[in-house]
Amino acid sequence: MSLKLFDLSGKRALVTGSGQGIGLSLAEGLGRAGARVVINGRDEAKLAKAAEQLSAQGIAVEQSAFDVTDPKAVVEAVDAIEKDHGPIDILVNNAGIQRRAPLEEFEVDTWREVMRTNLDSVFFVGQAVARHMIKRGRGKIINVGSLMSAAARYSVAPYTAAKGGVRNLTFGMCTDWARHGLQINAVGPGYFATPLNQALVENPDFDRWLKARTPAGRWGKVEELQGAVIFLASPGSDFVNGQILYVDGGVLATL
Repeated sequence: MSLKLFDLSGKRALVTGSGQGIGLSLAEGLGRAGARVVINGRDEAKLAKAAEQLSAQGIAVEQSAFDVTDPKAVVEAVDAIEKDHGPIDILVNNAGIQRRAPLEEFEVDTWREVMRTNLDSVFFVGQAVARHMIKRGRGKIINVGSLMSAAARYSVAPYTAAKGGVRNLTFGMCTDWARHGLQINAVGPGYFATPLNQALVENPDFDRWLKARTPAGRWGKVEELQGAVIFLASPGSDFVNGQILYVDGGVLATL
């Protein structure tokens, strides 16, 4: 088997929510595999800093600051990337937020914020990019789900609902778009030490519980998600469609 199966040279990858954390790591991994990466976020200063970090590693990087929860802004930004820079061959829908509260106390506005950012944005950006991919007859879309796409935990029910929706939307995208030459899959990260999980990382009780609950006995490192996304973005996954690959240290494998 040739390593060319996983070579992304000549490809352009848009990664949403890539100013920090998992998104930035995924952009780095795709860039190291040869892709030109387009990083996204709403904070232009944060994006500029991330771009400098990637450029220092020899990664070809472009910036596109837009709000993934605004469908009009999404279409305008995607069309601009396609027109001014070139085709988006790979899309990673990574943008997400977390809000914690007992479900009976969860505010409606906060529920909507979680849904807009974690689920609606996958539809908005996925649809805008797919319209271009369909015309070309090829493309890779990778949605970032979660361990919570398949399980729940106290105080994060809306996030669980949104990430379960990402899993099922991935199935739906595959069903509609595979016939046009697109591969649409998802990754489901377990617990990784990121800004999104900072409150849990700093909680000694949760830290002990997680390490005891996870067969691997530790938190994930963001770079350990890169291989799964490179595979799903590469020719090596050309007949893989509508799947979610959990990268969780074995949490879902055991009671």
